[in-house]
Amino acid sequence: MSDEERRDSLADQAAAWIPPWERPTPPRPDGTDEPPGEPEVPVEPEPHAAIPAEPEPAAGAEPEILDTYRSSRTETVQDPLRESAAEPAGEIGVGVPGKRGRRRPAPEPEPAPVLDDAELRGALEAILLVVDQPVSELTLAQVLEQSPERIGPMLDEIAAGYTAAAHGFELRRAAGGWRLYTRPEYATYVERFVLEGQSVRLTQAALETLAVIAYKQPVTRSRISAIRGVNCDGVIRTLVSRGLVEECGTEADSGAFLYRTTTMFLEKLGLNSVDDLPPLAPFLPDDVEELADATR
Repeated sequence: MSDEERRDSLADQAAAWIPPWERPTPPRPDGTDEPPGEPEVPVEPEPHAAIPAEPEPAAGAEPEILDTYRSSRTETVQDPLRESAAEPAGEIGVGVPGKRGRRRPAPEPEPAPVLDDAELRGALEAILLVVDQPVSELTLAQVLEQSPERIGPMLDEIAAGYTAAAHGFELRRAAGGWRLYTRPEYATYVERFVLEGQSVRLTQAALETLAVIAYKQPVTRSRISAIRGVNCDGVIRTLVSRGLVEECGTEADSGAFLYRTTTMFLEKLGLNSVDDLPPLAPFLPDDVEELADATR
């Protein structure tokens, strides 16, 4: 028998095979289908779906076909009860795929330690020695992680202590912050040490222009020239390049640029705001009203 005839024979036998539960029950000798006296036993449903049986290969099948049939049943047929029993029942793990663990709350940050008065005083003095521009009380409170209500009174106490001890420097408010300055009575010695013979003073024209801007700000360039009586374009450019004057918008009517003094101006003069400038009346000539009328 050839291979093709053998396969056709096996296929016919497998197709003609009927499962035992579908085969007709042969009649009993007494003509009944069930033995007498045996009560019907109700069949409870299985906890899992029944797996339909596959047809058994016919007798006389070749070993290769039998091995393939057994291996396919071994790989596909699984007991769901056995699988559920194999899974460990425990707490939900973190990091298991398909399972979400309970997130731990983030630890709260530890509060910043409260510095005593001596430590706070020392920390403020150390910072003020290295700053190159006035530093505000809020910035100092953020750096030291202390309450802003403690910074202001402590700086006032430090400034009063420097003044009472007659140090060569003092702590002053300037440009909205705090900074150490040398005392005016020692300015000659400091200037001699810093300048070393080099003069960086402003010219008389620059000082006059700066004074007009400081007292009349914001003011236009044409207004400054009208007050001084000369063209001030070059002087204003010099003051802007040195950081003492800056533009602050335009005039609504003419569209001309407006100028004002900068924070550096306040810092150089040791002022907290332009309101601390000395009154201008004592420095004006007696015929100031006539000069004002002439410039109108």
